[in-house]
Order: sequence, then C-alpha cells, then structure tokens
Amino acid sequence: MGFNISLSGINAANADLNVTANNIANVNTTGFKESRAEFADLFSATSYGLSKNAVGSGVRLTNVAQQFSQGNNEQTGRSLDMAISGEGFFTMTMNGARVYSRAGNFQTDQAGYVTNPQGARLQVFAPNADGTSFDAGRLVDLQLLTTDSPPKQTSKVNVSFTLPADAKVPTVNPFSPTDSNSY
Repeated sequence: MGFNISLSGINAANADLNVTANNIANVNTTGFKESRAEFADLFSATSYGLSKNAVGSGVRLTNVAQQFSQGNNEQTGRSLDMAISGEGFFTMTMNGARVYSRAGNFQTDQAGYVTNPQGARLQVFAPNADGTSFDAGRLVDLQLLTTDSPPKQTSKVNVSFTLPADAKVPTVNPFSPTDSNSY
C-alpha cells in the first residue's frame, strides 16, 4: 500500500512539472494564459464508508485549470494586432470548423481576409444590408477591401461642446478659405 501512495505522489509531481513546463514553453506565445494543476487527496473507503481515522491513500490530478486573469496589453506597432480586455475570445474559422483564441496577432491573406498566423479567419457580426447596424445572429469572415475606395466628401458634421462663460473672444482673423493664416 505504501508503494502505491508513493507512486501516486510521483505521478502527481510529474503532472505538476508537465504543466509548469508547458507554461514556461509558452511564455512568449501571443495571448497565452498559464495553466494550473489541481490535486485531490485519495482516501480508502470500505462498503461502510470512511472511518474517522482514515489515512490518505495518495493523491491524484483532478484538473488542469486554465487561468484567464487579465494580463498586460502591449503595443506592437502592427495595425491589425488586437487584445481582449476582460473575458472573451476571438472567434475564427479554420477549414470550416469554428475555433477560439485569445491571441490577437492578425494579418491579411491574398484575398484580404483577416487571419491569424495559422490561416484561421477572424469572424465578425455581419453588417445589415443598409450598413447602419449588425446582425448579431450571423458571423462572417472579416474581409478588408484590397482596392482603393473612391474618395467621398464630408457632407455633414455634428459638433457639441461647452465653452466657459468667462472665455475671452480670441483675436484672430475671420475665417477665409483662401487665407491659410485664418485657420
């Protein structure tokens, strides 16, 4: 019996080292969150249940729990890199299957789809036909336009602000579109 108890301890220590080694191996993996090994005490039981003086019969690994605590967000200088603040995952598709990841290192492929380094396409809620809102019940692959869009002039600007009541009127030239010193 003592040999089996010792063996269970060795197996538990091995599992803990494997989890720690995986954490160390992934220290530079984008979006990686550490895992934690969780253990439970084993007790011998008879058909009458546990005795008052039951001695542990070893240990076993009960779970490898993924930790999702918020890490630091770092600037990468890449325009498509994103971070998730709080809970959640990026939803992607790979070979027709839905996959989830917290790694936000994205780029575009030849067709303009936003992908991760493995080629999984980032999914977003589809815009409605009029373009004013999103269909929250439908996910589509995010594709960026690969051609230039024709320019469109601004037609309307809504501005709202508050000025201090005791503000002095600035001494500037009145606005003139032909005089660059007036703006």
